[in-house]
Amino acid sequence: MNRYESFPEGEAQVDFGEGDFVVLRPGAYVICAVTGERIPMDELRYWNPDLNEAYKDADAALTRWKQLTTDQGPG
Repeated sequence: MNRYESFPEGEAQVDFGEGDFVVLRPGAYVICAVTGERIPMDELRYWNPDLNEAYKDADAALTRWKQLTTDQGPG
């Protein structure tokens, strides 16, 4: 989607890939997996394709990465 397209109301359903994503159901926003905040589709920049999660900013993405690496523990 480009910034000139209008977004329908409600939450979008998105399949996150490496460096790109596919909108499965159009919407105005996705939910940040860390903060629970709405991320407008035109501001979506951070996600994890393995977990299929969106993050509102780099800080939220880093927080999630730290959670994942801490939860795994030693080898």
